[in-house]
Amino acid sequence: MDKRNLDIDDTNVSLDLSDATQAVKENRFKDATTLLNRILKDQSENIDALYLLSVSYRYLKEFDKSERHIMNLLSIAPDMGRAYQELGHLNRDQGNEEKAVMHYRQACELNPALLASWNFLYQYFVKYSNKPAADHAKEQLEKLKSLPGLLLYITQILNEGRLGLAEEKCRAFLKKNPTHTYAMSLLAEIANRLGYFDDAEFLLEKAVEFSPEDGDLRTKYAEILRKKQKFSKTMEQVEILCEKFPDNLSYQAQKASEIMQNGDHKQAITLLNDILQKNPYNFSTLTSRGHAQKTLGQTDKAIESYQSAYQIKPDHGEAFFSLANLKTYSFTRQEMDDMRRQVERVDLSLRDKAYFHFALAQGCEVNGEYEEAFHHLVRGNQIKKNQSQYSIERMNNELKAQIEICSDSFFKDLGHGGYNTKDPIFILGLPRAGSTLIEQILASHSMIDGTLELPNILSIAQSMRGDDIYGKEGNYPKSMKSLSVEQREDLGRGFINDTRMHRKEAPMFTDKMPNNFRHIGLIHLIMPNAKIIDARRYPLDCCFSMFKQLFAQGQEFTYGLEEAGSYYTSYVQLMNHWDKVLPEKILRVNNEDVVEDLEGQVHRILNYLGLPFEEECITFYETDRSVRTASSEQVRRPVNKDGMGRWKPYAQYLKPLLNVLDEDLLKEEDVAYINN
Repeated sequence: MDKRNLDIDDTNVSLDLSDATQAVKENRFKDATTLLNRILKDQSENIDALYLLSVSYRYLKEFDKSERHIMNLLSIAPDMGRAYQELGHLNRDQGNEEKAVMHYRQACELNPALLASWNFLYQYFVKYSNKPAADHAKEQLEKLKSLPGLLLYITQILNEGRLGLAEEKCRAFLKKNPTHTYAMSLLAEIANRLGYFDDAEFLLEKAVEFSPEDGDLRTKYAEILRKKQKFSKTMEQVEILCEKFPDNLSYQAQKASEIMQNGDHKQAITLLNDILQKNPYNFSTLTSRGHAQKTLGQTDKAIESYQSAYQIKPDHGEAFFSLANLKTYSFTRQEMDDMRRQVERVDLSLRDKAYFHFALAQGCEVNGEYEEAFHHLVRGNQIKKNQSQYSIERMNNELKAQIEICSDSFFKDLGHGGYNTKDPIFILGLPRAGSTLIEQILASHSMIDGTLELPNILSIAQSMRGDDIYGKEGNYPKSMKSLSVEQREDLGRGFINDTRMHRKEAPMFTDKMPNNFRHIGLIHLIMPNAKIIDARRYPLDCCFSMFKQLFAQGQEFTYGLEEAGSYYTSYVQLMNHWDKVLPEKILRVNNEDVVEDLEGQVHRILNYLGLPFEEECITFYETDRSVRTASSEQVRRPVNKDGMGRWKPYAQYLKPLLNVLDEDLLKEEDVAYINN
């Protein structure tokens, strides 16, 4: 059981915990400590006991004991907002206002439903005349105070990742209040987090029907529609928002974002410029414009937009990170000093801290300051890791399930079937392994459309879990065994139809979602003639590059060297399995081979696809197309060896990788280099 799923209201908790909870409510803190210490003798990692014990010791003014137990709690549940709130209370009671502010901000980032934290921050911002921050805190307070007590509680536990309990409480509330739109949005959020996008869409659609004037609801509805690739419907909702709230520039910005999602970055820039004419100090709009300019290859203009954004808001970490993420920008000494000052601020948000750490890591590396660079990488990744619920064990089990289910006999028993199409080319593997380069090469061919990292296969896999209750493991991939010939054909046809909006007129198209390697069995069942290219990179280069990159979303296995290395090893094991049960199905393309012999590899790839050679594939960097990934600037240059061996200056820190990587995948001299 996930320790975070324990709750003081859970029927599985002990009588002692219930008695202790009551004792705290009645201010009988000494009685509470006796009961809670007794619990912890048998259940040392019971998060509720640790939390209540810290609270009790704080009220008893035994601050050292309080801090010891709350820090123990955070080592077990680092994403628990209430624990940071308790740290805030602890520092407040000891007169340490600055530390209290820091912890309250951390608490609100992890759990935006904490009234006490928002209340302290509001008073603090008023005290120091920070009107924008005070207004924001006041808005959050008023919103939370307007909620029924049970919904406030559900919001809190939802933000702590207690999805099962949150769902149970939310369903019970909705039985008594079936048209309560906020409760519907909470249940939709639970479904969204667990990948049940159809359920989330249904709930939000109904909520919008009940409260058509609620902009927040309609925004959430638009977001889930976008996630489901229903771009025309998404735009309809955004247009309604802009029509109903014509003076709301955030909705105008959302419209620009949707236009970018649809690939029209030039139109998006026009709209963003209109917004900036009305509010030239809108730093987030400047940043968005920079992203659009970057995607179009307008690097100089993107730099200007990012710089303008941070000049307006010096603690806007995303602007600095966006400059670093260009991979071609060199920070000035002044910019580096400014970032170092910002990242040490106690009141800086965790989101901005992460951005600054990754930006500083890039800046330090360019300057040859590798020790400091690695320091920032560790701190930045730790922030993201603390906010993640990624589990090496859970991921390994998921990948092993594919191997166990998708055996030789599995494919033989199912026989022929699926949708007869040769349109899709799946480029998959790991992030930072060269897939964007392969996509750019292929998109330069007249018979191939380069699209996006499409979520459709992942959505199909999620839909096959077959659970009525959220939060269960589900029966995928076992559920593939029951797919009829007709169902497999329908799923394949649905994939082609649903992705058509991303294509132009070419007969073939790419899908560059890297994590599709986990679902090659499913791809083969529903589209047996689809082409699959495994983009692979030397493990030390690949794993360290993942660790260095702050991804916009997902890819939680990159937030630690051990996690990245373990994921790489499991990926290779699964790919070896696919090679065995689906021989000659997959073309493996090593990034190092592309760098060494571009033309030879292009011929090899095109032969596999059954396409004629075109010179444009060699001069791919001249192709005018939008590129959204972290490699956007690299693929606009000729092939080079810049990315090879970038891990070597950090060799002394990379032993965690050696502990989890299969040494057969590594060069002996590299192992010796790290060990020395």
